[in-house]
Amino acid sequence: MEIRRTLYENIWDKLSAHKQMIFIAGPRQGGKTTFTRILAEDFRNSLYFNWDIIDDKRNLIENPSFYEEVHRRDNSVPLIIFDELHKYSNWKNYLKSVYDRDKSNYKFVVSGSGRLDMYQKGGDSLAGRYFIFYLWPFTLAELAGNNLAFEQFLADPIEVRASPNETRTIWNKLIRFSGFPDPYLDGTEEFYRIWSNTYKKQLLREDIRDLASLRNIEDVETLFSLLPSKIGSPLSMASLSRDIHVSFDSVRSWIEIFENFFLVFRIAPWTGKISRAITKEKKLYLLDYAGIDSPAAKFENMVALELFRAVSNWNDLGLGNFALHYIRNREKEEVDFLISNNHNPLLLIETKLSDDHASKSLKKFQKVLNIPAVQLVNKSDVCKIVSNNHMRIMIISADHWLSLLP
Repeated sequence: MEIRRTLYENIWDKLSAHKQMIFIAGPRQGGKTTFTRILAEDFRNSLYFNWDIIDDKRNLIENPSFYEEVHRRDNSVPLIIFDELHKYSNWKNYLKSVYDRDKSNYKFVVSGSGRLDMYQKGGDSLAGRYFIFYLWPFTLAELAGNNLAFEQFLADPIEVRASPNETRTIWNKLIRFSGFPDPYLDGTEEFYRIWSNTYKKQLLREDIRDLASLRNIEDVETLFSLLPSKIGSPLSMASLSRDIHVSFDSVRSWIEIFENFFLVFRIAPWTGKISRAITKEKKLYLLDYAGIDSPAAKFENMVALELFRAVSNWNDLGLGNFALHYIRNREKEEVDFLISNNHNPLLLIETKLSDDHASKSLKKFQKVLNIPAVQLVNKSDVCKIVSNNHMRIMIISADHWLSLLP
């Protein structure tokens, strides 16, 4: 998995220079375990622990300082990896005691298929004792290796730049198999279908039902099955509650659980300086997007994940307080995405399957906000700059522009 040695190792290098534990969170089967083992290769001394392995679990319960048994090759600081430890009911108290006692003697990494802050079950806080970053499924920017330096990108996100490595082939493969490592690397339709069906069942019927103590699992599955048809539009929880005949509060709670388990992510509307803007309803996207039927919705979802990954990584690195939004007013004029930093708008991004003429809504909201704008199209060899009064809009192939994201 040499791919993971680029984008995320930069985050690891920056965060691990400090004394804090490193938490690595992200979706199940997103590559976290493989990544931690890649990190271990750079340590002369390391030990891997997984709560799902019975022998490991017994070792921790019987001997909380079991990691002292790591076999050492030299006097360098050992790396101790705790995988899926959040499933242990007393995990926060345990890590607090481990860290307070041995932070100078070991480097601790904690990984898990959840946000690692949603399993609060009482006990002492870990505040100040860890840094967290999120490891996402493969994105084009990671696979292509064309990433710009963050400062270079932010200085002019619509500058015309070459794309050093092939991007269209990678993009088309992501369309078919998603960015989850197993189906992407296998590269067959049959494997993706089997993997995707099994993945959803395991998450909903095992992880989510057990850890979230859900009783109406059939209704939860019904709700999740409806979500692919909602991609690209503000999500009405009231409408969903009527469709499946459950309460509004149940739908809201289940959506939050899907988000906490990295089945979905949501983005909020942007309201600053926008007349008659929608203010409440968020848009929802899937991590496993390859099964979305609508080509336009799938394309928008793919772009959303590329942008969400970038914003997440920039925040993890301490580069700012970035967020991803969308714009929509009561006249249904809309721009798909807006990136902000410290609550200030930075960049507008619109998606179109094939239309390489600047959208009217993009032009309108660019004039209001006075920021750069990009229209991404899902076809090859498009790159042009058009005027919008005193501003400019870049219209470009999505795979070209997205591959350059830091």
